[in-house]
Amino acid sequence: MTRAQTALVWGASVVLLVIAFAAVFPGVLATHDPLQTEVRAAMLPPSPAHLLGTDQSGRDVYSRLVYGTGRSVGIGLLATGIALAVGLLVGALAALAPRAVDAALMRVNDVLMAFPEFLVALVVVAVLGPGPVNIAIAVTLAAVPVYIRLARVQTRTLRRAEHVEAARILGVPPVAAFLRHVMPGVLGSLSVLATIGIGSSILAAAGLSFLGLGPSEPTPEWGLMLAGGRNVLGQAWWIAVFPGIAITLTVISATVVGRVLRARADGRAS
Repeated sequence: MTRAQTALVWGASVVLLVIAFAAVFPGVLATHDPLQTEVRAAMLPPSPAHLLGTDQSGRDVYSRLVYGTGRSVGIGLLATGIALAVGLLVGALAALAPRAVDAALMRVNDVLMAFPEFLVALVVVAVLGPGPVNIAIAVTLAAVPVYIRLARVQTRTLRRAEHVEAARILGVPPVAAFLRHVMPGVLGSLSVLATIGIGSSILAAAGLSFLGLGPSEPTPEWGLMLAGGRNVLGQAWWIAVFPGIAITLTVISATVVGRVLRARADGRAS
């Protein structure tokens, strides 16, 4: 990698570390109670007293941004983790199943992959109803087809690998050989893909919250904060701009780090 690429990766890693710290220890970084309202301090611009200003109810935008990190990022991480587990299980079963079962599963999977992930998530939330739990379910169902396809391909490839055949020749039981030599490789490939997919899941969850399908007020959540400030951009731009910046930085940083890990996994330099 060039120096500029290396600096970009380090910068993305630092951003992700800060976000992780804010998600786990929001009280250490926050300066105010994220739910405390003060009408007389409504829509104050950024200042030493309120680093990122205040919203329409006088709540500190910076503190709400910090406390919203855990919810916004947590939904993306939860959805990605479940999608990875489901994709690993279904993809491996499809690769091992009879040809008719494999073909049927893949046709259903192809249909789901034909639609944009956000559209699938939006339809699922429309069916299940709004709420953070339903958003996590929707984002999971939207993301899982990609993991299923990759798990199927990797399982088929690794089953025929030389080291797996050697293990069988040496008398290792088929199930033990599969669990010991095939599944770790499949999980490694899915984990690299998940690093990139985290950003997409966070973006999808924030988008659903922006549409009013996620947590409700006064919950601090990035998408909800962005939606709350869109109608007062002319008077108080900071209410919507800073949550938007947080979402953008998180998605870009996760994508950059994920692509580097994927390049290394593929044996490429950049």
